[in-house]
Amino acid sequence: MQNKSSNDMKAMLITREGWQALDRELKYLWKEYRPEITKKVQEAAAQGDRSENADYTYNKRLLRQIDSRVRYLVKRVEDLKIVDYSPQQEGKVFFGAWVELENEAGEVVRYRIVGKDELDTKLGYITIDSPMARALIGKQVDDEVVVSTPQGDKVWYINKIQYQPFETQ
Repeated sequence: MQNKSSNDMKAMLITREGWQALDRELKYLWKEYRPEITKKVQEAAAQGDRSENADYTYNKRLLRQIDSRVRYLVKRVEDLKIVDYSPQQEGKVFFGAWVELENEAGEVVRYRIVGKDELDTKLGYITIDSPMARALIGKQVDDEVVVSTPQGDKVWYINKIQYQPFETQ
């Protein structure tokens, strides 16, 4: 058995909410969406000549995409390691934390540190492998964080750390 590198292990981390979302997607695809598309393929096939049947061609392609995603998700949810909140994390930034940062210009941003399967920049979710997350891990409120970016080093100050979503204002 091979030892996995630290980066491989980080790539396998996920929050409980993230794992549940992948599991919901898998169940939906397998139990609802795939049977619906399979039925459409069967109905289109019953119409005769498949070579000129756009419905048949489209839905067969869609079925292949669904099957590909299902295979990926089945393997992925087995391999992922769920990281739950632990009270010992309180006051410091670890995986799953919501962090509010402020720069010298007074610009405030909020991020949540998650696994690569949960990345969603619109929600402020950043991966544990991102430069920002790497700089934040282990820090606490009022710490200064220097993040290397292509535009140079950026300095941020930690205002808040919590393990529940921030209240929207």
